[in-house]
Amino acid sequence: MTDLSDSRGLSASGLRAQAERLRHLSENIANVDTPGYRRKLTSFEAELSSRGPEGAVRTGPVRLDRTELPKVYDPSHPMADATGYHDGSNVNLIIEIADAREAQRSYEANLKLFDQARQMSRGLLDLLRR
Repeated sequence: MTDLSDSRGLSASGLRAQAERLRHLSENIANVDTPGYRRKLTSFEAELSSRGPEGAVRTGPVRLDRTELPKVYDPSHPMADATGYHDGSNVNLIIEIADAREAQRSYEANLKLFDQARQMSRGLLDLLRR
């Protein structure tokens, strides 16, 4: 029974990590046109905990994408310098949407795994009660 509990714990950690990743991706998408906005990046790392199952994951610290911000020519913009340029955002909408789709599919896969383990646990408990 602990293997089923561990599998639920593993998929729950994946659900949490992908949900946090989706939150950062949605923030990036929302700020695609915000001047000076730097894209947020997340990575996954092993969750080293004595209470959780081995192999659990969590998101690492949020980092900002340090690629150069594009210069946007708009002399009427309040943030424009004397030459009429201001810093744009380094968010690429196509990349963010593709990453969001990947995170969504990973979330759904973890949810399916969690549900399967829950159903198997319930079936095992039903067998033990007979």
